[in-house]
Amino acid sequence: MKNMNSMMKQAQKLQKKMLQTQAELAKKTIETSSGGGMVKVIANGAQKIESIVLEKEVVDPQDIEMLQDLVLAAVNDALNKSQEMVSAEMGKLTGGLNIPGL
Repeated sequence: MKNMNSMMKQAQKLQKKMLQTQAELAKKTIETSSGGGMVKVIANGAQKIESIVLEKEVVDPQDIEMLQDLVLAAVNDALNKSQEMVSAEMGKLTGGLNIPGL
């Protein structure tokens, strides 16, 4: 029974540390761009888009599809890099264990 209590305490410590790390990651940002920097996207560690910046030159009313593609590419890249950042930090806590939901 003593061993079970010890495991529970370790699990609680890990959970607390993970919550702290998630809060810290939510404050960290990642910036990506597409179109040679014409579209910039900033996402945080909570996988939320914080800002999108478009250079005037990329806004062409005759070619809306290109702008949509550039925004989509930059947003997807920002979210992927944000997820990679979170996975790397959580992996440090879990020692590489694949824990569902993290």
